[in-house]
Amino acid sequence: MSDTSKDTTSIALGAFYARLEDGQLVMEPYCSCGNPLDEDYNCDKCNKHCKCPDILCEDQATLNLVEKYMRTSPKFRNFNAMLGKKKFTED
Repeated sequence: MSDTSKDTTSIALGAFYARLEDGQLVMEPYCSCGNPLDEDYNCDKCNKHCKCPDILCEDQATLNLVEKYMRTSPKFRNFNAMLGKKKFTED
């Protein structure tokens, strides 16, 4: 599906799912409908553009690292971070 055919006027709140892989932070964006998002945060399933204001952290070590980034990096300051397991399903 091309970008021009997507309805980007609809905005959804999605979330990043964060985990540590070999000591590195990995964050994957998901739409509020549960679908993984493309690199532009557009959902192919519900045709919405997502903002992803929350970071759902897999464990305490991941949350600690994300909170450190929130304190030290301007790129992370507008996020909310919390512990939780991924509840999204991938079809």
